[in-house]
Amino acid sequence: MVNINLEIALYLTLVMSFAITYLLIPSIVELARNKKFYDAPSHRRSHVRQIPTLGGVAIFAGFSLSAGSFISHSFLPSMQYVIVACIVMFFVGLKDDILAIAAHKKLIGQIVAALVLIIPGNLYFSNLHGFLGVYGFSSQIVSLFLTLFVVIVIINSINLVDGIDGLASSIGILTTLFFGIWFYISDNIEYSLISAATLGSLLGFFRFNVSNGKYKIFMGDTGSMILGLLLTVQVIMFNELNADPENTRLHIASAPAVAFAVLIIPLFDTMRVFIIRMSRGRSPFTADKNHLHHCMLKLGFSHVQSTLLIIIVNVFFIAAALFLQYQKIGIFWILLIIICLATALSLTIEQLVKKIGKK
Repeated sequence: MVNINLEIALYLTLVMSFAITYLLIPSIVELARNKKFYDAPSHRRSHVRQIPTLGGVAIFAGFSLSAGSFISHSFLPSMQYVIVACIVMFFVGLKDDILAIAAHKKLIGQIVAALVLIIPGNLYFSNLHGFLGVYGFSSQIVSLFLTLFVVIVIINSINLVDGIDGLASSIGILTTLFFGIWFYISDNIEYSLISAATLGSLLGFFRFNVSNGKYKIFMGDTGSMILGLLLTVQVIMFNELNADPENTRLHIASAPAVAFAVLIIPLFDTMRVFIIRMSRGRSPFTADKNHLHHCMLKLGFSHVQSTLLIIIVNVFFIAAALFLQYQKIGIFWILLIIICLATALSLTIEQLVKKIGKK
């Protein structure tokens, strides 16, 4: 490991992760073309030509190589386990992108990755900040299962929201920026190194993902599962650092509600489509085109326009959660208001889609 000043390491991690991802993608696209590793157009897809799906390989390389170079064990003892968990997700996602594997096998891989974070990595939720009267947990088993549940939910919600150009990576960029900046200004710079490594790799990927040129690429399950895992790591760190008001300079008492607002798009949209599917007597895991990003396309917006509008909405929810948290109304009421606002917005969008469909 490189023994270097933390702030310098922060910038070098960001630059290195971006450079590795950006420089690797053209070669990965050429390899995918030669091996015919494409995502073909279908009634479930929103693209109209064959696109390589191995962008997650470049994201993994950018993150792991930069994090491995500049995040030492002394800076962040759990870092080695974060990388091991990413390796698990990398191989599970890569096999699914190339050969396609059963959903239960992907779930097993996600559970293994989560357990690596929780048990040897010591990354888990130990405090709910008073939500529903719960602060610390009396049993580590409860903490383990809660963390395991959150890891699986976030990984799969990012996977489900990855349906149009730039959306999953934009959500990752926004989320990572939020947590990274908070880690930095709250004097927890070592944690912001993970954010920097994630951010750089996503920025390097984003340019090719939204392009319609020769090297357009999707992140695939490899990228979405690694991204979901890395976002979960940052959520856990954010929650735990805010559990002790004296441990941080910028304490956020309603950290669980704010974290939910930061990830409102994938979390709420996943909950929403599951409810729609079950209300129609179908399995919640049945693929369809009822996601919010599909609704935006039906309203006539392009992929990039839809992504931009969704990210603007995401920023609004983050700002609303931060405003409400400083009103000291409590986590329950912040979550309730955020969910009500999201429900009202989604219902409005659905009504607009129905009106256009009738014309």
